[in-house]
Amino acid sequence: MEKMYIVKNLDCAHCGGKIEAAIADFEEIESASLNFPMRKLRVVGEITPATEKKMLRTARKIEAEVELVPEAEAENAHGEEGGMKKELLSLAVGVLVYAAALILDHVIDLNVPGLILYIISYLILGYGVLAATVKNLRGGNFFDENFLMTVATIGAFILGEYSEAVGVVLFFKIGEIFEDYAVNKSRRAITAAAGLKVDEVDLLRDNEFVRVHSDEVAVGDIIRVKPGERIAVDGTVESGETRIDTSAINGEPVPLSVRAGDEVISGCINMNEAITVCAKAAAGDSMIAKIAEAVETASETKPEIDRFITRFAKVYTPVVILIAAATAIIPSLITGDWSKWVYTALTFLVISCPCALVLSVPLAYFSGIGAASRLGILFKGGNALEALGKVKAIAFDKTGTITNGSFSVTNVKSYGKLTEEQIISLCGACETASTHPVAVSIVKYCADRGIKHEAPEKIREYSGRGVAAELNGKQLLCGSARLMNENGIEIPHEDEKISGSIVYVSFGGELLGRVIVSDSVKAGSARAIELLKKMGIKTAMLTGDKKENAEATASELGIDYVRGELMPNEKLEEIGRIREKYGAVMFVGDGINDGPVLAGADVGGAMQSGADLALEAADAVFMNSEPDSVVKAKKIADRTLRISYENIAFALVIKAAVLVLGLLGIPSMWFAVFADSGTAMLLILNSIRVLSTKKIEKI
Repeated sequence: MEKMYIVKNLDCAHCGGKIEAAIADFEEIESASLNFPMRKLRVVGEITPATEKKMLRTARKIEAEVELVPEAEAENAHGEEGGMKKELLSLAVGVLVYAAALILDHVIDLNVPGLILYIISYLILGYGVLAATVKNLRGGNFFDENFLMTVATIGAFILGEYSEAVGVVLFFKIGEIFEDYAVNKSRRAITAAAGLKVDEVDLLRDNEFVRVHSDEVAVGDIIRVKPGERIAVDGTVESGETRIDTSAINGEPVPLSVRAGDEVISGCINMNEAITVCAKAAAGDSMIAKIAEAVETASETKPEIDRFITRFAKVYTPVVILIAAATAIIPSLITGDWSKWVYTALTFLVISCPCALVLSVPLAYFSGIGAASRLGILFKGGNALEALGKVKAIAFDKTGTITNGSFSVTNVKSYGKLTEEQIISLCGACETASTHPVAVSIVKYCADRGIKHEAPEKIREYSGRGVAAELNGKQLLCGSARLMNENGIEIPHEDEKISGSIVYVSFGGELLGRVIVSDSVKAGSARAIELLKKMGIKTAMLTGDKKENAEATASELGIDYVRGELMPNEKLEEIGRIREKYGAVMFVGDGINDGPVLAGADVGGAMQSGADLALEAADAVFMNSEPDSVVKAKKIADRTLRISYENIAFALVIKAAVLVLGLLGIPSMWFAVFADSGTAMLLILNSIRVLSTKKIEKI
C-alpha cells in the first residue's frame, strides 16, 4: 500500500530528514520518502490508522507542530501567502521595537525601559523558536535548530549581551522567511505542470456538447476545444483547423498549425478556431497527467550527494554541540573566565545548525528539475539529474532521434533512356501495393507532384528486396540490387557515396534508373552536436540502420563515434565500450528496441515521439523530440551539480573558519549569526539560480 501525506508546519530540512528516517524504520513500513520543498511524504507499507497515529507521534517528537494530512483530504496544502504575510508583519513590528531598544541603549545608555524593549522585541521575533523549543523538549528532542537558538540567545541575555541576543533571532527569522520564499519559488516551478490540467470539457453526447468533468472523458469520445481553452486529453483533431500553443509542454515558442487528422497532446492551448478532438487517452492517462506525476515524483528521488549530506548532518550537529560544551567548561576551569568561554561556546551553538547545507543541496536539484520541466524536459529523479551532470559522452540512436524518422525521395537518376519523371512514375506504379515505408514515400512523392502512373498487374512483393509487377505485358521491377541480380539484371558501379535506400527500376529486363529514399536529418541535429563538442562531450551514434547510411550521417554531423547495423544487445555492448573509452555515457533514443540500452546506459533519454517502452525505460524525456533538448538538459545538469558542490564547499569552509576563530576567542556572536543566517541566505540564493533558463532557452 502506498499513501501520500501533506506535511504541514515543517520548517526545518534537517528535522524533515530525521522524520523520514524515523518513519522508514517502522517494522510495517517498506519505505518513506520526504520531499521537503513540496512538503510531501510518500509512505509504502502496511498503513493502518494505528500506524498513522504512530507516524504523527514520531514526527511530533522531532518537530512539535507537524501535521500529517492525507493528500486526498488536504484542501490547502501549503497556505504560503497568508503565512508569509504574518511572518513579515511580526518581523516588521519586531524590528521597530528592536530599533527603539538600540536607540535607548546607545544614545542614553541602557535603562529599564530599554531592557524591556529588548525583551519585547526578542519575544516578538523569537516567539516561534521559543514555542517550538518548549514543545520539542517535551518530546525529548534536544538537537534541533530551535533548541540551539534558544540556548544561545538566553545565554547571551544572561551574559548581558542583549542586543546580540535579539540580533540572533532577528537574523534567524529573516533567514527562515528567505528560505520559505526560495522554496516556494522552486515549488511553483515544479507544480506549474499541475496547473495545466483541465477540469471541465465540452463532451459530445447525443449529438450535442455538454459540460462535464474531464475525468468522464473516455477513449473514442469527441470533445470540443474553444479558442483560448487548453486541450484536456491526448487525441486526434476530428474537425476544424487552428494553431495551438505548445510552449507549456515542450518549451517551443512557435505555435503549431493543426487540422483534421493531426494528433494533439493535452495541456496545449487552442489559439484560433474551435476544433473537435477524438480522445485517444483518458484524462488521467494523457500527457499532461504523466508530466505532472513525473515531475512531482522526480523531486522525491534523491541524488547521492543529497544522501551524503543527510548522513553528514547526523554526525555533524552532535559533534559541534560536544565541542561547544567542551569549549565552555574546560578553558573556564583552567582560566576561571567563565563569561568569555561560555560566550565563545554560544557562538558555536549559533552556527552549528546544518539546515542551510541540508536544504541548499536538494533545493538546487529541486530547482533544476523545475527549470528543465519549463523547457519540456522531464527528469525522473534528482539522481538522473546528478548522473547527467557527470556524463562525458552522449550516444544517439539515428532514426527518429538524429533524423526525422520519415522517409522521402531525395534523388532520382535516369540511366539515359527515360526522363527522371518517367523513372519515378514507373517506380510509383510498382510500389502502390506495398506498405513498406520506402514504398509509401515514393507513392507520396508522386502524388504530391501530380505525377501520374499506369496501374500494373500481377504485383508481388519480395520481403526486404522490393516489388515485381507486370505492365503492358512486360516485367517491372523496383527494388534492391539483390532483386535485380536475382533477375539477371546487372547493376552499374556508383562512384558517389550514397546515404539512403536505393531503389533500382527495370522494365522488360533492362535497368532504366534508380531512386534514392532517405531519412532527412533534423534541422537542429548539427547545432546540437556542435554545442556538445564545445562542452567537451564526446558524441556517438548507434543504429540498426545500414553501416553506409550511419557513416554518411555521422560524417555530415561531425559525430565522433559511429556504429551501424546493430541489434539491441549489440547497442548495449557498444555503450560499454564507449563508457570504457570516455567515461559515463548517456543514450538517447525513441524506439522499442532502445529499451535495453536506455536502461543500461548511465542515463537514458527518450524522445516523447517515441515508443512507450522507451519512455518507461528512460531517466529523462524530451517533450519536443529535438536534439537541442539534450544540450539544454546537459547544461541544466552541469549547472545544478556545480552549484551543489559550491554550496557544500562554501558552507563547510565558512563554518570551519568560524569554529576555529571561536576556539581562539576572536568572533562575536554577531559574526556567528552572520556566518549562519548569512551563509544560509547565500546558499539558497545560489541554489535558485538554477531556475534561470534565459540563456539556455536561446540554444
